[in-house]
Amino acid sequence: MTDQELKELVASLAISQKEIDALIKLLQASQKETDKQLKELGKQIGGQANKFGSMVEGLAFPAIEKLLKKQFKMEFFKPNETIKHARGQLEIDLLAYANTTVNQVFVVEVKTHLNEEAIEQIKKTLKKFHEFYPEHHDKELFGMIAAVKIPRGMDKKVFHEGLYLAHIHTD
Repeated sequence: MTDQELKELVASLAISQKEIDALIKLLQASQKETDKQLKELGKQIGGQANKFGSMVEGLAFPAIEKLLKKQFKMEFFKPNETIKHARGQLEIDLLAYANTTVNQVFVVEVKTHLNEEAIEQIKKTLKKFHEFYPEHHDKELFGMIAAVKIPRGMDKKVFHEGLYLAHIHTD
């Protein structure tokens, strides 16, 4: 290889390196834009899921309240209850309790689709309940899951955990 050929090769490699650097910058900028778009899409999908969940809760609450009044003599209802405490926060879809003929409190979790995670979620809520609601420490505590879709066999898992199960449907 001659000196001239070597110089030309080095020059072509330098140009190629510059082109590679430019391409890398372009790819990085494109990746940032893609990440931004994915983040926004995630927010939109999450927002839609929250709206759907709120709609299911809104449709379910009147029926669940009616059931809790009639079957369990509950008197007070607090939908979408959130309480903050020094050690965290507790969110409850529906809190129902009575102080007269019965001294009980129900924590109700509303789900579109019942799954193992929902069962674990309400169990954690029930474990923390009296820490966040000491005013109900003398009440018997019950958990209930109300769900639109209940996969086969999940009802047995709910009952095995000592929870009540309500099936939300058009009737």
